[in-house]
Amino acid sequence: MKKTFLYSLAVLASVSLASCNGDYDDWANPQTNPQEASAAKYGITFTAGPEAECNMPDEDGVINLVTVNSTDANVSGYTLIDLKVNGEAIESGEIIGNNIQVNATELEKILCKQNKSRASVARDINVESKVSVNLASGDAVTINTVGKTTGKLKPTPTPAIDENGYYMLGEVNGNGWDAKSPVWMTKVSDGVYQLKVTTEKDKNYFKFYEGSKFESNNWDVINKGVMGCEKDGSADASGTIYYTGDSWGTPQSMVIAGAGTWIVTLDMNNLSYSVGKPILYMKGDANGWDGYDYLAGDDGVHFTGFMYLNQNGFKFTTAPDWSGTGYGENFSTAPDAGNIVMTEPEGYYQVDVDLSERTYTLTPITSIGIIGSASPNGWDSDVDMTYVPYNKDTKEVNGYWEVKNITLSAGEIKFRANDDWALSWGGELDNLTTKNGGNITVEAGTYDIKLYAWAEGFAKCVMTKK
Repeated sequence: MKKTFLYSLAVLASVSLASCNGDYDDWANPQTNPQEASAAKYGITFTAGPEAECNMPDEDGVINLVTVNSTDANVSGYTLIDLKVNGEAIESGEIIGNNIQVNATELEKILCKQNKSRASVARDINVESKVSVNLASGDAVTINTVGKTTGKLKPTPTPAIDENGYYMLGEVNGNGWDAKSPVWMTKVSDGVYQLKVTTEKDKNYFKFYEGSKFESNNWDVINKGVMGCEKDGSADASGTIYYTGDSWGTPQSMVIAGAGTWIVTLDMNNLSYSVGKPILYMKGDANGWDGYDYLAGDDGVHFTGFMYLNQNGFKFTTAPDWSGTGYGENFSTAPDAGNIVMTEPEGYYQVDVDLSERTYTLTPITSIGIIGSASPNGWDSDVDMTYVPYNKDTKEVNGYWEVKNITLSAGEIKFRANDDWALSWGGELDNLTTKNGGNITVEAGTYDIKLYAWAEGFAKCVMTKK
């Protein structure tokens, strides 16, 4: 019995008639009135199949997505011309009898890619189909349909989260595929695991493994829990996880491109992975959801950044384009998780995130000023700067502290928050640091100064001498 999808689209479609052995100009330039008359005459409808639930994959590997019907006995069959699901073309689509069928795995991949998740959760689906209706008289009717009705489709269940955790084998942290010394990952939240790794080559191959299937140096057992990607040697910084016994294919090795220090994240809630530097991003209403603010850390678990926030919601994410793991309300990693909504007043904050504890802490920054021997007030007091927020209309890269037409003498300056030395920025102008940064040497003159008080490794200052 083929599983079918509940797709209700009982609308009369617009149609155009053409004779198979007649004038083809009518096909290319159909007339409006005959189309409407034909739709009424042939009673073409697109209706649901006999079953509402779709569990994939099916025993025959296909799903009856749409059923085409007609009230006219002169309709002898149908030919599928085009088929799209959620705007994406399906190559495997074909019509058998009056059922439009698709390959179950192809459809599942489309939905999972669109939702950035393989979680077995019902997904919305819209179908656009175009078919030719063959008539016993030898004519053909072209039916164009756009499915506006939303249905649901539930992808195949994936492996449960392993209570013993996960580990990595491969060219990371000096492991060298040593099956006796796995590199264990750290649980940072429910279903999400991370590991700080070092690499030495241009291409560093690795795979993930389930902890409950580890037996020292026994590859027969170890490979029962192997997890990888679709294409061997993929150097993508993120992707979808393939697992042992996966109907999608056999798990292959991922690659970390280049030597260095990286944070590898495995998200078993959505069966995805990402590789990146120890960086977290904030995207929210305060930066228009188009921009992002940085949070940096050393271990992939604890992050600190400086940013403007409001009470209209935000999220943290491991990738600025949402291709990695996102953290929403209560630090949920589900794609449909709600936004984090703070109760503190709108303003500029030091933001500290602890992924292991699933918490964030906000420390208000009410002012940032310039202080130093070159400053008008010397080392005694600050010259306060003004914060310029993100402009939602122009989408300019704002989010900086600014002072205009400040006259500096030859000497040194630093930037500090809240008129206190607990938090200050110093060092090189294009790479400021809050970690004991040195004084900044300046020449005498009048300046416009912009301070981008971002996270460690991103903070900088632009000084324009007039």
